[in-house]
Amino acid sequence: MKVAVCVKQIPDPADPGALDPSTKTLKRDMKLILDESDSYGVEMALQLVEAAGGGEVTLVSMVPNGEVNGLRTALAMGADSAILISDEALAGTDALGTAKVLAAAIARAEPDLVITATESSDGYTGTVPEQIAELMGLPSVTFAKSIKMTEAGIEVKRQTEAGYDDVSCPMPCLVSVTAGVVEPRYPSFKGIMAAKSKPVDQVTVADLGLDAGSVGWAGAGQEIIAVEEAPVRDVGEIIEDEGEAYQRIVAFLDELKVI
Repeated sequence: MKVAVCVKQIPDPADPGALDPSTKTLKRDMKLILDESDSYGVEMALQLVEAAGGGEVTLVSMVPNGEVNGLRTALAMGADSAILISDEALAGTDALGTAKVLAAAIARAEPDLVITATESSDGYTGTVPEQIAELMGLPSVTFAKSIKMTEAGIEVKRQTEAGYDDVSCPMPCLVSVTAGVVEPRYPSFKGIMAAKSKPVDQVTVADLGLDAGSVGWAGAGQEIIAVEEAPVRDVGEIIEDEGEAYQRIVAFLDELKVI
């Protein structure tokens, strides 16, 4: 069984970070870490391969400057190899462009199953998984809280506001998992040492057969005009309780026609 997992390497959330004034985008020229939301997908892939009795977990990541620190963390967890897309032409790529690049890279691994997070911790578009599935012509299931292998494919418990839906899906397919779907393992010392020698295939836009004009700023369907501080919200009315504050609350709720 072959599983491809999309993993994003992001600036450390504990570091305030900074914006590049020329592009108005987040600077990514520092050491990057594995997005925590993707660690759940890596763990799920490892558990599914173990349950299947064998297979391969391939990581796919798009990042500037050939950064591999976050990838090494996922490899230390137990993933077998990685495909790293790093190219100056990718600067400014929007969500759809990102999906095009990831889809082309995933196709190189020829997986039976593609696993992604629901959304990244630094972008929060939540659109890339479905765009990848569409571009690759794969059926997809979103918001998976559990995945089980069957003879016909997979069975997924899909999280909803009211609980969950039971969904069956043939393979190959793509599944986006929620945080907490499994408990990610900590990389062992042995895993950390082994990760240093695991293969990382670094490719460019040209290697993937993509037109440089379809990605980066040239292919982006959006433009960042400005980045501004969020407006300060008013504190609101402060009521000093001298024993009759409840009357003010009742009057306020009555004014809103809540009661």
